[in-house]
Amino acid sequence: MTATEPLTVIDPDGSTNGHDPGMSEAELLHCYRTMLRTRVFDETCMKLQRSGRIGFSIPNVGVEATQVGAASALRRTDWIFPSYRDFGMALYHGVTPLEMMHNMYGNSRDYSKGRQMPVHFSFREPIPFVSISSPIGTQIPQAVGAAHAMRYRGEDAVALSSFGDGGTSALGFHSGLNFAGVWKSPVVFLCQNNGYAISCPADEQTASASYAIKAKAYGMPGVQVDGNDLLAVRAVVLEAVERARSGGGPTLIEALTFRMGGHSTSDDPSRYVPKALFEQWKQRDPITTFQARMQEQRLLSDEDLKHIEEEVGAEIMKAVEFAEAGTWEPVEELTKYVYSEKAQT
Repeated sequence: MTATEPLTVIDPDGSTNGHDPGMSEAELLHCYRTMLRTRVFDETCMKLQRSGRIGFSIPNVGVEATQVGAASALRRTDWIFPSYRDFGMALYHGVTPLEMMHNMYGNSRDYSKGRQMPVHFSFREPIPFVSISSPIGTQIPQAVGAAHAMRYRGEDAVALSSFGDGGTSALGFHSGLNFAGVWKSPVVFLCQNNGYAISCPADEQTASASYAIKAKAYGMPGVQVDGNDLLAVRAVVLEAVERARSGGGPTLIEALTFRMGGHSTSDDPSRYVPKALFEQWKQRDPITTFQARMQEQRLLSDEDLKHIEEEVGAEIMKAVEFAEAGTWEPVEELTKYVYSEKAQT
């Protein structure tokens, strides 16, 4: 693999040209179910925000394969430093839709007790999922520091830092990759190139031939992968994770994908994304692509698909019901966990 040859595994008809992902039938079904969970959770949150029931959300439609494929290459002792468009990474490793929905509502059962914006998840278990931040690129040097500490302590763990194409223009991208390259820190950098940094297209974001090619300047491998092909993403991330775990140092991966929605609920993508581009990428829907593979391998029937869709839909609606009925932290507790002592008035 090179920076100019994106890896693709799944063909449009579902065949894989003999590629063996090294996954059991149960693991493959879990990947499919997780992508569907991510899609339904995302669409539900968009409706909740539009109807005024929650304040904010981030669309994940179209990028599910990158998230789930990357997550499938990690152990639960590894650390994830996510972007705010990584719902599927948490769901893959066992975080429940209900736990995430508590954050969307900011109720008292949310792990941050309503002190974070919606979408800003953080979990200690079942996998370390470090708090999402709004500032662009902050998770990159954070992941490098954590990875360096892991190696210093002799731990057999790897950090994955996920960020968008816009994140490569942040100062943290240069400082993070430079530090990791020099010290050979056990970290994997996953750039989800979804075409736009909010409204700024990739060709106005960088003059480089690709984002993966930037890795050369930092002394690490840079590879491109079809971000809508779950098995291809898993293959390159798994290789990078194994390299990092064995002491070989970091890797920069550029996953070529496309967000089929706005940057967040605060913008209108129809004002800056050509309609033809949406139509083009709709034909490469990552869930449809993986579904074709599962059916080609006779792992999913039409009846199975219908059952899973109904089951996932009911699970997400149940999460909404429970989260919406939750209580909120009293205003008197606003400064708790912020100051060591409560001010006397």
